[in-house]
Amino acid sequence: MRRLVFVLPMIFAVASTAACGGGHNTPAANAPSRVQVQLQQQNGSGETGTATLTSTGDKTKVVVNLVSYASVAQPAHIHHGTCLKLDPTPAYPLNNVVKGKSTTLVNAPLATLLKGSFAINVHWSAKNLKKYVACGNIGTNSAPAQTYTSSGY
Repeated sequence: MRRLVFVLPMIFAVASTAACGGGHNTPAANAPSRVQVQLQQQNGSGETGTATLTSTGDKTKVVVNLVSYASVAQPAHIHHGTCLKLDPTPAYPLNNVVKGKSTTLVNAPLATLLKGSFAINVHWSAKNLKKYVACGNIGTNSAPAQTYTSSGY
């Protein structure tokens, strides 16, 4: 009888923890807080690099690091779609890439960007927006993206 009294509270505690999701395995706890997207060259530009997206609550910090050969500022955006098929209207503007670098605070949570189909696109210059030099897929089309959680980065 003494064992039964000791075991019943233990069973109840384990069952309660499992029913509540265990605390550490909830979707919010497993959501990445940082994603790194590989930017691949386009149109023979030779420009490659990364874009790191970091959750800052209801916004996302986007840091672009690009091997760039441009001597002018290069416009960059987050577009709906994929690198192969972009919506021409930017969903979120990014600060221009200057000497291969850009940092922008985007007015969208990282979770929104990861749930949708988006791509980060860098243009040759403001005068030549139709020439794309680098692109990387994020969100639901993120095959080339690598994700890192806050504890793993």
